Amino acid sequence: MQLSTRLQLFNEPETLKMAKLGRELRAKGIDVIDLSLGEPDFDTPQHIKDAAKKAIDDNYSHYTPVAGYPDLREAVCVKLKRDNGLDYKPENIIVSTGAKQSLANAVWAVVSKGDEVVIPTPYWVTYSEIVKLGEGVVKLVSTSIENKYKITPAELEEALTDKTRLFMFSSPCNPSGSVYSKQELEALAVVFRKYPNVYILSDEIYEYINFVGKHESIAQFDDLKDRVIIINGLSKGFAMTGYRLGIVAAHPDVVKACEKLQGQLTSGTNSITQRAAIVAFTGDLRPSQEMNKEFERRKKRVLEIMNGIEGFKFAEPDGAFYVFPTVSQYFGKTDGEEVIKDADDLCMYLLNKAHVSTVTGRAFGEPTAIRISFANSMEKIEEAWKRIIAALAKLK
Repeated sequence: MQLSTRLQLFNEPETLKMAKLGRELRAKGIDVIDLSLGEPDFDTPQHIKDAAKKAIDDNYSHYTPVAGYPDLREAVCVKLKRDNGLDYKPENIIVSTGAKQSLANAVWAVVSKGDEVVIPTPYWVTYSEIVKLGEGVVKLVSTSIENKYKITPAELEEALTDKTRLFMFSSPCNPSGSVYSKQELEALAVVFRKYPNVYILSDEIYEYINFVGKHESIAQFDDLKDRVIIINGLSKGFAMTGYRLGIVAAHPDVVKACEKLQGQLTSGTNSITQRAAIVAFTGDLRPSQEMNKEFERRKKRVLEIMNGIEGFKFAEPDGAFYVFPTVSQYFGKTDGEEVIKDADDLCMYLLNKAHVSTVTGRAFGEPTAIRISFANSMEKIEEAWKRIIAALAKLK
């Protein structure tokens, strides 16, 4: 059967692939602990669920505006002012069916065929594939574990050229957990000012999962703000992955371009989700703050465990809910049955022998590492790491 050559431009996300393999083993009766997916293991806060139920009772069951309900776009502006000190108007906002669609809309709105897109590694798996689908040219920039996988001004300056159209990064970062400080963003801003034609896509979906204090956005620098495209949403900070709502905050021209694309792809986002989102963005943040405290507690425990594992080198994550150790010391080792050639092999070994699912760092642009989530109960985390340590001990 003849299929589109477009399918050859990009790969299946490794995160979803590992989750799928884990489900297949569970279907066979095997107890697999999932440390692969980036999904909070918490329920959506009650006041947000109540808003969704009320929306059903109030008959929000019709098509929604492509860019989102006006009062939701206003609510996003209220959130950005309250949490980030950023002044936006509803014309600067569009909501989409998840932050992944927001990312795609934004990239395809500003990137033309042949444009370079600079992405520091490690990066979220979908960034590069969205660029490829938009016929842009992916330009990966390796960062160092010594700098917590954050790009330096010198590395940025070397990467940007007259062909660069977009720079993409996340803070807090998936998969490394790195968080950029205001001072670090200021230093990058100095470089960006030399390249006025470069857009800056700032993925801030993990904003509320931050262990080092106030979230800082690069949009706070007024002379760069019109070039910054903020991506955010409900999934991580509000435990609303299934609700599917992402936001773009950007210059009105970018928002209109996203709206044009979205109008042909999905039209407006789910009506019930939008009504719940108004309450999420403007309501009580204490459930999100409590969730963050629990993630920090788990992080501390996972780091205690990892400090005792020979061959793991890692930077302490300052946000998100992942650890990202380099594991190259295990390359070339065997348990007598399987030889670990790379991070892919190690992830499959841990899945099949320890029954713990993780994700290869290759998917994130760092082939010597693996990503391990701590978005699971402490009981499951403790058991998973016992299995990991036992499996690693068999590699000689």
